[in-house]
Amino acid sequence: MRNGIVIGLLAVAVSACSGEIYLRDGVTDGDTFYLAERATSDPDPVLQSWVAYSLTISTCQLKTGAENPARATSFECELTARRILVDTWREKRATDASLSDAYLDDLLRVSDAGFLESYVASHFAKRRWHIPQTVDEDAYRGWAKQELDDHKPQTRLIGSWNYARNVNPL
Repeated sequence: MRNGIVIGLLAVAVSACSGEIYLRDGVTDGDTFYLAERATSDPDPVLQSWVAYSLTISTCQLKTGAENPARATSFECELTARRILVDTWREKRATDASLSDAYLDDLLRVSDAGFLESYVASHFAKRRWHIPQTVDEDAYRGWAKQELDDHKPQTRLIGSWNYARNVNPL
């Protein structure tokens, strides 16, 4: 339960973070997800969107109950985290229409076109994932050829998995 408390407290504390920590540490073996230290102090809306993604994916990984959450992955986890990423970016843009990010703007278009499930399956699927039969990757690829010129899929974790530190989260 301690891991859930740490992630819950991090979710409450997050307001923003810095581009310098997009790829900080990456995913390592461990049982606790730690946000990068500056994740609560930088107001960058792009970064805030990726923090929401990172917290969502790490929470889902913990819920799988795997021995090593850093290695846990599923279609449902990735899809949920990408939806949160899109929703967060949509909210940020609703308050400031001048905001722009090539990847997040593309992902918003994918979602608005109804292809988010197919996007996740096409770009991030692992062999062991169960992809629903209703996912139409061919239709997505046809749409993407015309609508997503030069698109490059991205994943940014704002933090890393590590073994629990001797820190009292409360």
